Amino acid sequence: MADGIQWLMDLDRWDTDIMFARGIPPAELATRMGAAPGSALPPITEADVWEAAPGTSQPHGADSAGLIRVGRSGDWSFAVEYGDCEGSRRVDEVSRDGVEAVHLAAQPDHPPKVFTYGYGGKPLCSFGIGEESWRWGERPELLVAELTAAGVLEPGGSESALRDDVPHQERDRRTLAVVETYFGLSLPWELVIVGRLPAYALRRDTDHFGR
Repeated sequence: MADGIQWLMDLDRWDTDIMFARGIPPAELATRMGAAPGSALPPITEADVWEAAPGTSQPHGADSAGLIRVGRSGDWSFAVEYGDCEGSRRVDEVSRDGVEAVHLAAQPDHPPKVFTYGYGGKPLCSFGIGEESWRWGERPELLVAELTAAGVLEPGGSESALRDDVPHQERDRRTLAVVETYFGLSLPWELVIVGRLPAYALRRDTDHFGR
């Protein structure tokens, strides 16, 4: 598999959110997401996460807001989220002080998947993957030209250009391809799925962390 992000669509079940950040190292990304500074756990695999807490949505105990595994690929640090990490609500914190943030929310139980881009402490553009004509944020038109060129949106961006009979997986892949190319995102499959990455448990009350 390639090291971009489109391989997420080939998983039997893509059910973990992913945060990308450009401008800070992985350890700082973990802190901004709610980890205590310097609290890295030994590197673990994805299988290790779930084996530590079978049958629960909280992979690191009841007092934790979840757990992340962090790494770096190209210009971007990344965090793979497990449990109630609430990454979609952390885009403002992750992107403060001139940092760029891209968040992909898998939402397996409440589709659609959601893309969010933040910069300078503000979410600038968000939309459902598969519902790209409905966008919000301070710059909702950010990717309209690219999505139009990819055949996802009609010119103007207010209507989908994809036929109803196009498989959902193919529809979503086209949008992920646009996001991957526009931001230069890379997520090494072997490292994320079978490799070992440093892990951090996130604390529940994270409103002031990283400040």
